[in-house]
Amino acid sequence: MIEEKLLFPKYFNVLEENAIASYLQCKNIPVRFDPGDKTSSLWKKHDLAIQKLKLSESSPELSLLDLKIELAKRIFKKCRFCEHNCEVDREKHTGNCKTKEARIASEFLHLGEEKVLVPSHTIFFSGCTLSCVFCQNWDISQQNTGYYIEPRALADIMKKRKEQGSRNINWVGGDPTPNLLYILKVLKIIELKIPLVWNSNMYCSLETMKLLNGIIDLYLTDFKFGNYKCAYRLSKVKNYTDIIKRNHIYAYKNGEMIIRHLVLPNHIDCCSKPILKWLNRTLPGAALNIMSQYRPEYKALEYGEIDQPLSTEQFLEVENYARQQNLNLI
Repeated sequence: MIEEKLLFPKYFNVLEENAIASYLQCKNIPVRFDPGDKTSSLWKKHDLAIQKLKLSESSPELSLLDLKIELAKRIFKKCRFCEHNCEVDREKHTGNCKTKEARIASEFLHLGEEKVLVPSHTIFFSGCTLSCVFCQNWDISQQNTGYYIEPRALADIMKKRKEQGSRNINWVGGDPTPNLLYILKVLKIIELKIPLVWNSNMYCSLETMKLLNGIIDLYLTDFKFGNYKCAYRLSKVKNYTDIIKRNHIYAYKNGEMIIRHLVLPNHIDCCSKPILKWLNRTLPGAALNIMSQYRPEYKALEYGEIDQPLSTEQFLEVENYARQQNLNLI
């Protein structure tokens, strides 16, 4: 097993304050733009600024983070944060994610995440871009629950959690994707020297991935299905594998990663093994957490192949296959 500091060197450098968090770097990258600029022009400026991303001591009037906020505002008005591409005005309507303004279901110091992350300040948003019939957090992911917290109030909470020992800020849900504009607004306020973790199912648009680039220090991702058919049947999404593979490759190139794979009963050959084989071929340096805690929740009892807990035999079959693929298990 590879030492954690070798798997996540940037994360540990930020954690130990030997390097600056990515979002703080964004605040120091000057850009010039006008609210009247065309969106295509803003994206060109954004991508040029990303290429030049480096530590700067300046405090510009307009920064790369400000440009990301402006782009996110435009997406929010015709929402394309995820690959459902609802294109609704989220100030007036909910999309497939069931959310308008950001609603936080809970926030706390989480001790149940991967060892390298705990204690993790997890911020759980309600709503989700997937509709998994087996969701164990269905009470927040499939309902518009929780409450709105002003960005400055959440910034104050983050400061207190860091004083209590948080090692990172962990944006999760449901899924954090629909709430990216809100998250960027919070980052505009805070100045904490702390890594940011994007804890997501990764069913997001390329525009969202570009906005996350230069902000997120570590991606904590889900890779659920190895084919379109299972994804559509059990999570009600189209083109799953193409989208998830694209976003994992993008995150792998631009940050550090922990990939989670929850083993589903009777989905070893159709999902687990194809995913692990693809990871070995495409993302060989990424860390992988194979998860055994599946249990039938929500609507799972209506689907015969997943209406029972995962057996030890099936989990060990997947774990052994991952070892054969020489993946970095954590």
